[in-house]
Amino acid sequence: MTPASFDRPNPANPRVQRTRARILTVARRLLAEVGPTALTYSLLAERAQVTRQTLYRHWPTREAMLADVMLESGDAAGYPTPGTNPREVLTAYLHSLRQGLADTATASALMALAAQADRDADADQALARISQDRHQALNELLAPSGIQMTADEFTLLIGPVMFRRFLDRQPLTDTYIDTVVTHWLTTTVEETPPTR
Repeated sequence: MTPASFDRPNPANPRVQRTRARILTVARRLLAEVGPTALTYSLLAERAQVTRQTLYRHWPTREAMLADVMLESGDAAGYPTPGTNPREVLTAYLHSLRQGLADTATASALMALAAQADRDADADQALARISQDRHQALNELLAPSGIQMTADEFTLLIGPVMFRRFLDRQPLTDTYIDTVVTHWLTTTVEETPPTR
């Protein structure tokens, strides 16, 4: 039996939800402890006290699991809320992104997927899923403002932050984020002046 042929667990089942959450918590700890290369399904199964079959039922590929580490392990308390002022929404979103990228597990998972994406279809699909999910989430936050970003516009906003964090290796300061937001607003949409 191949890993892809396992029956998928019912996501509505509370027991399945608890198991999934526990596995993702252990995966985050292991990413911070041993890094993405050493995070195998054997090690994760041992530490999470589940079988490898359970892991394959939830995530047929390691890349799918890494994507869920990023997408499902965020701090909901620090996530922005929808708003009518695009500058405030974009700034809060980038602050939330900065907080997520400062997390060792999240950054490790992202870099592992990026390193494999050119030669591994599963990693490429996982990155595409992450990007689409975050793009959709930002559009939901922006909906009350009447702004909806295209995929290219989303890339123009996120790109400088990712470059700064992973290539420049410089701090993502509030000033830098404000500059990115201002540049995006002035080159992408006509910003409505604030009312006084």
